Amino acid sequence: MKKLAALFTSLCIVPTIAPAVATAEPPRLVLQITVDGLRADMLPRYRENFVADGFNYLLNNGAVYTNAHYLHANTETIVGHATLATGATPAVHGMVGNVWYNGDTGELGYNIEDPAAPILPTRDVIKAGAQIDPAQKRSGAAGRSPRSILVPTFSDTLAISSEGQARVFGISGKDRSAVAMAGKTGTAYWYSTDTGDFQTSAYYMDQYPQWVSDWNQQRKAERLAGTEWQLLLERDRYRPGRIDDRPYEVDLKGYGRVFPHAYGDPEHPLFFTRVMVSPAGDDLLLDFGKQLIEAEDIGADTITDYLSISFSGVDAVNHFFGPASIENEDVVLRLDRTLAELFDFIDERIGLDQTLIVLSADHGMAEMPEFASEMGYATQRIYGDQLLAIARKHADELYGTEDIVRDFFRPYFYLDADLLRKKKLDRNTVASKLAARLSQEDGIGSAIAGNTIDTAIKGTGTAAILHNQHPQRSGDIYIYQAPYGFILERGAVAAMHGSPWRYDSHVPIIFAGAGIGSDTVNRRVHPIDVAPTLSAFMQLVSPAGAKGSILPEVIPPRP
Repeated sequence: MKKLAALFTSLCIVPTIAPAVATAEPPRLVLQITVDGLRADMLPRYRENFVADGFNYLLNNGAVYTNAHYLHANTETIVGHATLATGATPAVHGMVGNVWYNGDTGELGYNIEDPAAPILPTRDVIKAGAQIDPAQKRSGAAGRSPRSILVPTFSDTLAISSEGQARVFGISGKDRSAVAMAGKTGTAYWYSTDTGDFQTSAYYMDQYPQWVSDWNQQRKAERLAGTEWQLLLERDRYRPGRIDDRPYEVDLKGYGRVFPHAYGDPEHPLFFTRVMVSPAGDDLLLDFGKQLIEAEDIGADTITDYLSISFSGVDAVNHFFGPASIENEDVVLRLDRTLAELFDFIDERIGLDQTLIVLSADHGMAEMPEFASEMGYATQRIYGDQLLAIARKHADELYGTEDIVRDFFRPYFYLDADLLRKKKLDRNTVASKLAARLSQEDGIGSAIAGNTIDTAIKGTGTAAILHNQHPQRSGDIYIYQAPYGFILERGAVAAMHGSPWRYDSHVPIIFAGAGIGSDTVNRRVHPIDVAPTLSAFMQLVSPAGAKGSILPEVIPPRP
């Protein structure tokens, strides 16, 4: 088991005037909901078909921030979750991408990979399945832990301030989402696309609690065998113009591009992945979360507990069918019902008036290039192996060898430091010249050498890349696509995020419950504001690395 290992030094300043209602006691639960891939405009777009007590509970009763944007460029899952958790940018918390090089060793590392914290098996035989994220396959990721997150999270701050009495948990369909939010003092559980179980690692415990083993023994994911994901509503109630069969969608080897989508047989290597690429994965997460709340006595006393639930279904569906798909609309509508069930459970067991809720997303998502082209905006996909070949061609033309460019994994190019030294070439100069050439390639928004970011011409991408730049983890050249283009692994998914463009950076932020009043705020805010605001609400110091501001609409007046 781990130990509390951080001291916090930055103080939070609590505003004395705000439109919220004062609460006599701190909430019994801080519930942080993150919807992976929920672009901000999806809420008003689908709202007419929401039920009363799901998203609408938050929209009607909470402080709703309509103009929230990430400051960093690489809008990926671990980057967004770590930013929400710490209140810091990746330049500070260090999670610059889903994958990065470990110095100049030539080895790619998955963001929360930790060989010292092996995953605890949930059954004797682990089925050989397929991962959604190609980053995990390429890095050969093994164990999991939060050790690579460089600064404390809000959940760490809460645990330390309560002398370890606060119960802290993070759960998700994805390992990195659960681990980032639970921090270094909490416990994380995540869904396995190999088994359909919820699992954890040796960082957190030596063996599973009985309630987790009991839940896994019920094999709830496998009960979906032979069933289908069908539309929630009559087809004419979905947005006009939604086409259910587009050739650029991915069918996951028989899952299909049209409704209904059959989950198939549990022995199929993609069965548990298909469950995640549907509303069923979010439903399983809710079921596991309800069991956790009961078994761990969450919110049962006057010590404020913390639970992060990160729903992964919207992002998974976006990757294979795109945001403009009828699948995207359906998974959001079904998540709305899932949230209503969660809020009803919380209200009955803990009380929504005793629960501080914050909902946001880790990133948005672009429409697929083919769809944008059909609408008249011509764009394209660019594959990683293509970019690597282009960069090596330029290196050969400039310096007589392509081997100077060691590797590429979005969004970074990595140069071979040893070869540069042998050839007596200045690393910064080489990076700058290659970046200038790469910026001229079709489909590229910009390529910027890491050493020139702070002096480059300022634009949408430049400032965002600076917020993404960590001296030990970022690559030599940062590259991002032109609007509505994708940089991705060949054959992995149909849609991708990870750019500084507004469709990737724009996410919802909503605070509700615990006496917070209804308000709609249109000024520009940022997800780095979430952790300091939670801390101010709880009258705690902000997480040590937090750079965000306190949102005054959330803070109740104090005597």
